[in-house]
Amino acid sequence: MGDGEVERFNERLARAREVLRGRTLVHINSTAEGGGVAELLRSNLGYLSEALAVRWLIFEGDPRFFQITKRIHNRLHGDLGDFGSLGPDERAHYDAVTAENLAAARSFVQPGDVVVVHDPQPLGLVPGLVEHGAHVVWTCHVGVDTANDVMRSAWEFLLPFARAAAATTFTRRAYVWEGLDQDGVAVIPPCIDPLSLKNVDLEPDRCQAIMSRTGLGDGSARRDAVFERLDGATDRVVRRADMLELAPVPAGAPIVTQVSRWDRLKDPAGVLHGFADDPGLDGVHLILAGPSPSSVADDPEAESVLSDLRDTWLSQPVSKRERIHIANLPTADVDENAIIVNALQRRSNVVTQKSLAEGFGLTVTEAMWKERPMVAGRVGGIADQIEDGVQGLLVDPRDLQGFGEAVRSLFLDKHRADALGRAAKQRVRDRFLPPQYLGA
Repeated sequence: MGDGEVERFNERLARAREVLRGRTLVHINSTAEGGGVAELLRSNLGYLSEALAVRWLIFEGDPRFFQITKRIHNRLHGDLGDFGSLGPDERAHYDAVTAENLAAARSFVQPGDVVVVHDPQPLGLVPGLVEHGAHVVWTCHVGVDTANDVMRSAWEFLLPFARAAAATTFTRRAYVWEGLDQDGVAVIPPCIDPLSLKNVDLEPDRCQAIMSRTGLGDGSARRDAVFERLDGATDRVVRRADMLELAPVPAGAPIVTQVSRWDRLKDPAGVLHGFADDPGLDGVHLILAGPSPSSVADDPEAESVLSDLRDTWLSQPVSKRERIHIANLPTADVDENAIIVNALQRRSNVVTQKSLAEGFGLTVTEAMWKERPMVAGRVGGIADQIEDGVQGLLVDPRDLQGFGEAVRSLFLDKHRADALGRAAKQRVRDRFLPPQYLGA
């Protein structure tokens, strides 16, 4: 960062220390790992902890609750998802689970504390926390550029809770809801932490060692898959990914990768088809990677999406299946998972994020920081990060032929691919690092 950005952040932090003296800053979301919000909090709250009293609470729900909130999540992207309703029964269950969590939250939150509630899952806590005497901000990380009736049905379900907040924040101006007091709205894009294990620099041979140990490579690496944890301790990658493949990726083979949760809106099956159907990508290997579905508590559709992806893979001829690899990455150790994702993205020649809808897309930011040439859907916050042809290539995510051609073009023109990667890293440095986010 430039000196001006660091100085500005330190000034903001000093101001926050005075304003919040004697108060705790509490963040609440629905999962400790496996999603962009958890990644954001895990990476950033430490930068505040020496100046402020900070807590992070996890909202807990049962499977039906998360089925309802996944329905809400899909509708906030303008998609009907499972076509289920958001009626009185869903409201009653949402309220009942919220009440249980509110009772627990009140034991950690004191009157006067500042509470930041993330996304729809814990949004119902807001009125109760306000009544408890807390100053509550609700932040929404999802949305679409143009509202439709499907999206408004989710707003209608949630709006009374959001209106109770002292302020609301959104990652993009286009995502701001109708019906909110616009004077209480702020737009704050998220960021990545370049010092986190998911983003620290890794030498190529260490990347290969981690890939080999995890099962993402062919096992020919000569170095140990060691990494340094944030506390300075040295450890080794020991867990293997659950791979669906005919054979490992050969040493030195060109790789295209998409890393994301197993979410229908990330469209892994579309990525597979767009890759497999392009005749110019012979010899290139595709890795579709995501966390084990059981590790993401608030996403009940993950197993179904992964099952459909397996069926899509099985439908391909052997000549294509042997170049397509589906990886469930180990998540039992958060640090180990982060260093595996880091190594995979750095080993890849091209990284994609062909989402059909996207709130912001931190996996895009992560790959850009690693100077990877990107091919991504022209949707949501991805378009805020990438200027088409400058920091990456943007495509219509439903045009699978166009997607495949864009990926192929980066293998045909390495000079252009390298230039896009360099510009991508500079874009992240200028806009999407912790001092900009935390000092907003």
